[in-house]
Amino acid sequence: MDLIRLLLNILWLLTGGLVMALGWALVGLVMAITIIGLPFARSCFVIAQLSLMPFGKDIASRRVVHRSDDMGTGVMGTLGNVIWFLLAGIWLALGHLFCAIGLIVTIIGIPFAIQHVKLAMLTVAPIGQTVVDG
Repeated sequence: MDLIRLLLNILWLLTGGLVMALGWALVGLVMAITIIGLPFARSCFVIAQLSLMPFGKDIASRRVVHRSDDMGTGVMGTLGNVIWFLLAGIWLALGHLFCAIGLIVTIIGIPFAIQHVKLAMLTVAPIGQTVVDG
């Protein structure tokens, strides 16, 4: 199973994964420069890493994983997700969705399109989420 995941992750880089990971890293750098975006910068780099190798990884709510609430799973997390979406989330989500649309039209591209949709959903509201092994 690990060999299949490795192969899929290598093919993923060629089907938009590398471009989107670079996009995430660029947004992370821009966020790190600004004061309001500083809390989002670390998340951008974590999701950029996920964008490089998404097969074998999944997204879960921190509330479910840690079985307790934290600042990102409450009202502050919701407010942060709204700010995030307005600043950068919409553009990254559209990038993932455009990649997914281009891949879904081919049979071999369907698994990669599904990963782009998964990442687009994460992009809409990343605060309060965490990456777990799938």
